[in-house]
Amino acid sequence: MPARLFSILKNSLFFILFLGSWVSNAQGFRYIENVQLTPEKLAYFRDSIRFSIEGTIPIESMVLPRNPKVTLMFKSSSQEMDLGELELTKNLSNYSYAAEFNLPFRSWMQEGFLELRFFQGKKETVEPFERRIIARGIILTPFLVKVGKASPNEPIPDVGLIIPAGVVDQGADQSKTFLFQFDPGSSNYRATTANEKQFELIREFVTENPDVKSVKITGIQSPESAEGKSSKLGMDRALAIQKLIQEKGFLLRDSLLEVNSRWNDWFDFRLLLRDFGGISTSAKDQYYDVLMNGDNFLTQKEKLRGIRGFDQLARQLFPKLRAAKVEVIAKPGLGIGLVKMNTLQKELQGNSSNSSLDFTDWALAAESTPRLEEKAQLYSKMTELFRSPLPYNNLAVVRMQQAQRTFDTDEKENLWAEAEWLLQQALRIEENPYSLHNLGQILALRGFYWDAYKYLSNASVLTRNPDFLKRNEALRGALDILRGDYKLATLRFDFDYTDPTLYFNKGLAHFLANEYAKASLAFEESVFLSREFGYGYYGLALLAVNSGQLEVATIQLQKAIEANEELYKWMLFDPSFEEIRNSENFFEVLRKD
Repeated sequence: MPARLFSILKNSLFFILFLGSWVSNAQGFRYIENVQLTPEKLAYFRDSIRFSIEGTIPIESMVLPRNPKVTLMFKSSSQEMDLGELELTKNLSNYSYAAEFNLPFRSWMQEGFLELRFFQGKKETVEPFERRIIARGIILTPFLVKVGKASPNEPIPDVGLIIPAGVVDQGADQSKTFLFQFDPGSSNYRATTANEKQFELIREFVTENPDVKSVKITGIQSPESAEGKSSKLGMDRALAIQKLIQEKGFLLRDSLLEVNSRWNDWFDFRLLLRDFGGISTSAKDQYYDVLMNGDNFLTQKEKLRGIRGFDQLARQLFPKLRAAKVEVIAKPGLGIGLVKMNTLQKELQGNSSNSSLDFTDWALAAESTPRLEEKAQLYSKMTELFRSPLPYNNLAVVRMQQAQRTFDTDEKENLWAEAEWLLQQALRIEENPYSLHNLGQILALRGFYWDAYKYLSNASVLTRNPDFLKRNEALRGALDILRGDYKLATLRFDFDYTDPTLYFNKGLAHFLANEYAKASLAFEESVFLSREFGYGYYGLALLAVNSGQLEVATIQLQKAIEANEELYKWMLFDPSFEEIRNSENFFEVLRKD
């Protein structure tokens, strides 16, 4: 797949022009050699591109240059923006110019370049005497943030918040991790009290949350020599736990079970270290400096051994890594029973404005059905039977989710428009945080970030529900990133998540706020939750290139683009990776499958 997309991009006219711009900067210039752009790489900040330019044009003789003129142009393959002529000041040995610009950002600028043009001569000419590319692309790191937009090559994001039926909570995903310990070098399960307790806890969790979304079983190994020299032991441990889960009759579908292993990976050690209370914060920082430096596993192991007290720490933490982890993500159960469901189906087909079932029965039935079309039917009927914001709000959420599933622009806009109307009806009946959040979500999907932020801010004032606030604040944090309030954004993500997208957004907030250690942890969490998501790797690549670790950045980029095609465009035009694109092995990275 990478080779195919590389071929498409390489054969496109503008990609060739973009590559050609590297060559233009390598040649010498007679009159526009001395030019300085500040900052050196253009970057987006709060809906604009801000930079200054200054330079000089040498005076070679009494007549040269003749009638000099300097202009600036921002160009892409499809559009261009004429930034006008720069005012020249004649000095003893040169002409000088200086100017500041604050350009409104347009999406086509991502693939564009800033070109300086020099004209001279008696007559006005269209073709410049010299032209020079002084900046390529724009650093658009804030636009990496995920606000719910669906991309063709990515899973459809979950959008919208339903108003819960009342007898159960919102039905947000619940996540819990269970740990089974093994003897050194062994994958034979031991029915210890602690291990058997873990099975009891799994049964309790699944009973309370019967709508199981996924079960991840990960076999892990400690770095001890008794643990072997391959990942086979970890996988055998994971398979042993998988077999027991199936034998103990948890009624989990095989399709829900994901089994893998980790070996020669410090991720689990970092998690233990984070929660370990036996050493000081400053001591932990020494370990994090090694664990986050991008070196390979063995190199990091040698450096860890050089830290005073590591042997004692290893004796305490390594035994906990002889294990298998089981992470279960599930939701509370919903439903009204077969008898009531039959009654509901009859009334759904009728024309009566009365029902023998109460409001909660209808709401639970709609909430529990998995099909969007059925949800729409039930909520639509509820608007006829009951005066409540719930059916209007929840039907709007159905329309939002249907809009996520189409790439037809007109159909998407129509669904959003219907959802907005329904939400306004819900708010007319009763002001509620869910409808305000959903209006903000729709505006964010449509790119109206400032207006969206107002609705989300109002929504946060109306409730203290922790599940609601987690979702609402996460979206506010994403918009804070786009608005340039990076430090504020970091405060919005002070929650534990089960979604790799939210951990990526959290990492992005910390990265843009220059809090690199926290950013690294969040990006790592994103990768841990989903290696197929890709953006976590891209975040780690940004961290690596920011610290000058080009080789590490290249490795992380390769993982990112192998996982997600959407990241190709970012990599090819992101000025953050200009040095890597100039390296000899850049195209080799693209060609690898």
